[in-house]
Amino acid sequence: MTSKVTEEALGYEQARDELIEVVRRLEAGGTTLEESLALWERGEELAKVCRRWLDGARARLDAALAEEEEGTAGEADGE
Repeated sequence: MTSKVTEEALGYEQARDELIEVVRRLEAGGTTLEESLALWERGEELAKVCRRWLDGARARLDAALAEEEEGTAGEADGE
């Protein structure tokens, strides 16, 4: 699966849950070097998806808070 498909197809919770499973498998060991590398690469991809979701959520929260502050400042100014 390519990064673009992953970003478009996975929600935050799906990516997080799959990342948890990847980490579990890596920590359990018993995989070949090739399998471990593939899991690590998948984990990196999933971590990026999660980061993008969280960055987007943070931007939305910051925008909402800024909008709220502007509204409160306007009320204080008598607008």
